[in-house]
Amino acid sequence: MNSENSEAGESRERGGDVIVETVARLMVPFIQLFALYVIIHGAGGPGGGFQGGVIFAASFVLLVIAFGIVNAGDRFPEAVNTAFFSLGVYIYAGVGLLCIIMGFLYFGVPDAQYLNYGFIPLTAHFEENRALGMDLVEIGIGITVMAVITSIFFNLVWKRESEEGGEEG
Repeated sequence: MNSENSEAGESRERGGDVIVETVARLMVPFIQLFALYVIIHGAGGPGGGFQGGVIFAASFVLLVIAFGIVNAGDRFPEAVNTAFFSLGVYIYAGVGLLCIIMGFLYFGVPDAQYLNYGFIPLTAHFEENRALGMDLVEIGIGITVMAVITSIFFNLVWKRESEEGGEEG
């Protein structure tokens, strides 16, 4: 009887139920794949970087629900999240600056535009460059939104956990 109580206590401390953990392990890759689909196809249809970033962040919320905050924090540490903040902003700003620089080179100062993606020298076709530029901007927005929402969620949960721990101790 004592061993049954200790097993139940270990299960609660560990984070959850076997069924919830198994479903989360199965669903998270599909949720993240759908988020990438929404990000990439956002320029041509419904969705985009913001919506895809929110869906991607929701997969991390599911990990927290299934495995607990400590295990989810180990899988996605704060340093990695900060790197994603920066990476997304750098992609977005880099595409814009590249458009300005290439606009200066092609047309001169008055006609340079921030997000005129057609001037990016990725391919030989203006339309393909425009499509690739939009995709790059959507990817940058998606990465940034995912990192910000994940950070907000982790900060709220950690604050809640520390307040609950402070009352008991």
